[in-house]
Amino acid sequence: MASEAPFSSSSEGRTSVMRRPLGLVANAVKRKDSYIQLLLMAGIFMLSMRSLSQKNRIDDLSRDNALLREERDALAFRSAAVKEALFQEASLEPSGLLSDHIRRLFRDQ
Repeated sequence: MASEAPFSSSSEGRTSVMRRPLGLVANAVKRKDSYIQLLLMAGIFMLSMRSLSQKNRIDDLSRDNALLREERDALAFRSAAVKEALFQEASLEPSGLLSDHIRRLFRDQ
């Protein structure tokens, strides 16, 4: 029975089986260029993601700004219509006191 064992009993075989893996720091020192490149790529990726997020936020804020301008214009139009209706109704009052009072109220605006 001359079958060979999967591990040889020679001194070379024992050193390859008994070798301890390098620690994280020792591995980083050994492959310093690869780790630096990895860190730089990760940094660039994070900056790109942040930039994309800020771009999307700017787009959302631009849309919100446009909607708020439309709403402001609608409210200004509505306010002017109410003001005009008040003046119209006050002018129908025969004594003119209500009309003067409303004019004094809106003069400051």
